[in-house]
Amino acid sequence: MKIQDEIKSNFNNEYQKARVNIHFTHNYLSEQLIEIIKPFRLSPTQFNVLRILRGQHPTTSSIGLLKERMLDKNSDISRVVDRMLIKKLVVRKECKLDRRQKDIQITQLGLDYLAKIDEHEKEIDQKMMHLSLEEVTQLNHLLDKIRD
Repeated sequence: MKIQDEIKSNFNNEYQKARVNIHFTHNYLSEQLIEIIKPFRLSPTQFNVLRILRGQHPTTSSIGLLKERMLDKNSDISRVVDRMLIKKLVVRKECKLDRRQKDIQITQLGLDYLAKIDEHEKEIDQKMMHLSLEEVTQLNHLLDKIRD
């Protein structure tokens, strides 16, 4: 459905329309993800941290590395990690090289959660399968270009 029909609004120009369309689509896809991670009692930020840690596994990660790779750069990673410690999704260790720094590592429980979520995440991918590979590649290129 076209964005103007979806939100029943007109736009000043195509740039504004594109901006609103990107926000609307982001929210649509985010809602889909939230439904998938809800049974695991994860926030989108915690889910993002788990994915970063899985990519680093079995190596540990620093808070700085997590901040650098987060999708939401405004997150308070220290508090997020604290909540994840309580849920036993991560472990925090003292860094051997710098005692002021803490090393964070995903636990087996965190890996298990991600494996289960991966199966459901394919449902979100299905919502984009009507786009050809060429169209998805072009979309990725255009979105990257916006941020350049």
